[in-house]
Amino acid sequence: MRYTPKQIEKYRRQKYIATIEKISKNLFRMFRNRDTNAESFRKKLDELVEKLDSLEKTRLESGYLNESEKYIRSIYSICTEEKFCDSILDEMREEEMSKLNRLQKMKNRNSYKKEKYMGALRRDGWE
Repeated sequence: MRYTPKQIEKYRRQKYIATIEKISKNLFRMFRNRDTNAESFRKKLDELVEKLDSLEKTRLESGYLNESEKYIRSIYSICTEEKFCDSILDEMREEEMSKLNRLQKMKNRNSYKKEKYMGALRRDGWE
């Protein structure tokens, strides 16, 4: 069976998006876990970003996905610096977890945004 170029593009796009979301979840998990040290953090992030780079870059239309990719690249640039160590990782944990949380909120904000649902809420009498 032959796949159309459109189907191939869709598959690549879905794979790229799934990888971005996987990296975000892994980052949150690593920041949350106090046992994660700088060396293991760097090693895991290297693997994840290498996997992302191996995929063909696709156009991301969602603001959430664009911001997520920028965020991953910025964290990666911090971790690849020579001076990155356990103390730096500990300093950035809380702030980075809140940034990841904001990204997740950005993703979820679009879930119930449709006007047809807003009209139903207004007619329901709940404000």
